[in-house]
Amino acid sequence: MELMNEMELVNQWLNAYGHGQMNVAELLCDRHANQPELLALFYEDARAKEARVTFRELKYLSESFAGVLKALGVEKGDRVATLLPKSLELMVTTVALWRLGAVHLPLFTAFGPEAITYRLSGSEAKVIVTDSVNRDKLEQSAPNPPAVVCVDGGRSGDRDFWTSLEQASPLEKPVMVDPDDAFILLYTSGTTGQPKGVEVPVKALASCEAYMHFGIGLRQEDMYWNVADPGWAYGLYYGLVGTLLMGKAVLYYNAPFDPEEVYRILAKYKVTNLTAAPTAYRSMRASSKQARLPLRVASSAGEPLNPELVTWSKEAFGTAIHDQYGQTELGMVVINRLDSPDEHPVKPGSMGKAMPGFRIVLLDDEGNEVPPGTDGKLAVDTHNSPLYWFRGYRNEPEWTAERFVNNQRYYLTGDSAVMDEDGYFFYSSRTDDVITSSGYRIGPFEVESVLMEHPSVAEAAVVGVPDPLRGEAVKAYVVLRQEFQPSDQLADELRQRVKSRLAAHAYPREISFVDTLPKTPSGKIQRFLLRA
Repeated sequence: MELMNEMELVNQWLNAYGHGQMNVAELLCDRHANQPELLALFYEDARAKEARVTFRELKYLSESFAGVLKALGVEKGDRVATLLPKSLELMVTTVALWRLGAVHLPLFTAFGPEAITYRLSGSEAKVIVTDSVNRDKLEQSAPNPPAVVCVDGGRSGDRDFWTSLEQASPLEKPVMVDPDDAFILLYTSGTTGQPKGVEVPVKALASCEAYMHFGIGLRQEDMYWNVADPGWAYGLYYGLVGTLLMGKAVLYYNAPFDPEEVYRILAKYKVTNLTAAPTAYRSMRASSKQARLPLRVASSAGEPLNPELVTWSKEAFGTAIHDQYGQTELGMVVINRLDSPDEHPVKPGSMGKAMPGFRIVLLDDEGNEVPPGTDGKLAVDTHNSPLYWFRGYRNEPEWTAERFVNNQRYYLTGDSAVMDEDGYFFYSSRTDDVITSSGYRIGPFEVESVLMEHPSVAEAAVVGVPDPLRGEAVKAYVVLRQEFQPSDQLADELRQRVKSRLAAHAYPREISFVDTLPKTPSGKIQRFLLRA
């Protein structure tokens, strides 16, 4: 009965977003604007500036800014880039361009000129919306950019955001789009090779709502906070799009990450539903000013969640952090469910089960499905996953072809995992991160998890290095917590811990203590840089 109810919901969302013409701005904003006091945004920044905006106000502002974009020549299908922090202007811009049937190209504000140039040239963006803080980056990345709209200043020829909005003729009628039309163009983080463009179709809203229900467990009474940046998939899909889709307010705290400030925001806004990357939770755990704040639920995505954080969360928040797995190309597909957590208990170290609407499998090197208990390549059975929507990388047919096997039945995520008899998946590594030492296959994540359990370790990354005897040897890069100092004695203690807790063949024969680990802007460890 439970499964039937799940699939009834999936089919309901597929019918809502997969058939007929619609407008994304109406779905995310206008249909909620008939409740005059319903909030769409809580905003706060490092200068203590605060704002609250209703859906009705968002509708008016986005209609006006859609008029600005239309006057600049933006039409259905055109790409509009945003180089903006978490802000009201970002929200107004995205809803406005979707009102026109245009495609949103997010540019993360920490990007340098090369990253911006790559995305602008690949997308052929027609307009860039930015602010005075980020405007100078365009001089290095796009000396002759398309039309620029700038918040608080700008250069000669730029349109001022708020002046243009106030003078514009509001768009009277939203542009209708089809389920297969793109509404987002998001580039992957580029952990291997150059970033690749992923066009997200409107019908992906079905998968988005499914995750907000099953994975986030969002309820009407919740105060929800997604800490991730909207310049990346998780923060955009489930911090902005999914939140507005559900008629809930987005909470934007526009300031550098500080665990003490995170605790303050949690208390101030009485957050009951929190999601953040493991890196954020680790920083919160290491903070000298932890606060015991009761959360109804907590979840995590972006990188594997070490088991010790689950234990800490239970003590700190009264709830376990629920690990979730997904990709820019898929959205979230493996989850520890939060719609009914008592019926779906967390197994520490597991990223959960396949989300309803997806069939997730493990494959061997020949593309055959492997049984439980066997390490394999994590893949999506596209023929039996009604919520699946990825159709290939923009202008990258060769990279697209490498992602599929068995006549495109299986999409390869590039990760490896193990599934137990209950259908729970346990992450092993990126496929190219697996270490082969003396004939043993070693996943770096399990070694890192044991290292992370030691009270001295803040972060750890494990890679394979050439070894004349073993082929590869395990090497660990370790970031210590502030109160600990590197030493040979500590390194030996960490080696012995892995040897005794995990396996004799898996312990790191070399340990380097470092100040930081190389990461993508979204917080994923770049092990290929450590190997290099």
